This record gives sequence, structure tokens and C-alpha cells, in this order.
Amino acid sequence: MTRPPLPPFTRETAVQKVRLAEDAWNTRDPAKVAGAYTADSRWRNRAEFVRGRDEIVAFLTRKWARELEYRLIKELWAVDGDSLAVRFAYEWHDEAGQWFRSYGNENWAFDEHGLMRQRHASINDLPLAEGDRLFSWPQGRRPDDHPGLTELGL
Repeated sequence: MTRPPLPPFTRETAVQKVRLAEDAWNTRDPAKVAGAYTADSRWRNRAEFVRGRDEIVAFLTRKWARELEYRLIKELWAVDGDSLAVRFAYEWHDEAGQWFRSYGNENWAFDEHGLMRQRHASINDLPLAEGDRLFSWPQGRRPDDHPGLTELGL
């Protein structure tokens, strides 16, 4: 199984890879997202360590049960062969209705088939008044005409 674009990445193919990842995460479908990772993929997400697709599915199922109305924007920061650095922000609310914008950086490494074998994420949460939200498109894929992080000043 391959997941184009494949490494080594150019800036153009890296931007494509980042948008494909953003689109998958915005489905909030754990199995679909996990399919982009190697069977033995290793993650560090905040203080949680995840290994393999089954643990990815379980992690994302818990995440999206807690982070409601999740909407994500990712942006390429740097590219080097099979590795990408990505920055991101996403908005969500908890069961009590408190909104948050979570900011972070990820380091990704891919195998020759374009599957991610490592993901290291550092994330911080900022409480957000509902009126300060910037990510308000309908659930699912971010529309092509919606501004990215740089355009939003984030």
C-alpha cells in the first residue's frame, strides 16, 4: 500500500501531504486517519505515547469524544527528504461548551510508501470565547477558500 505523495518530498509535494493529513483529521474518522500510518507507527502526543494503528484508533476515538466540533488547520513549516515539520491549530469545545484553540507543532517521518512512521506532537490549549472563534466552516474538510494559519495571523 502506498500513500502518495511519496518521499523524498519537494516543497510542493510536502504541502500536498500536509493538506491530505488535515483533510483526513477533519473527518474525525479514527480508522481513516490511522490508515495513513505504518502498522508500527510511533507517536508522542502531549504526554501520551502511542504505538501502532490499533492504539492510534483508540487514542483518536478518546480524543474526539472529548474534543467536540473539532476543526483543524495544518501548515507546512519545513521539509527535508522523508521528514516534515508542521504547525497547526484546531478549535473544539468540551462537554460544558467551553471553546479552546489548541496550537502545536509536529515532526513527521515517513517510510518509502508515504506512510507516517513517526509523529511527535507538542500542543498547548488556549481557552477561547465563542465570539473569538476563527474556524467556523461546516464540519469536515476546510473549504479551499478558507484562510490558512498564516492568513489568519496565527
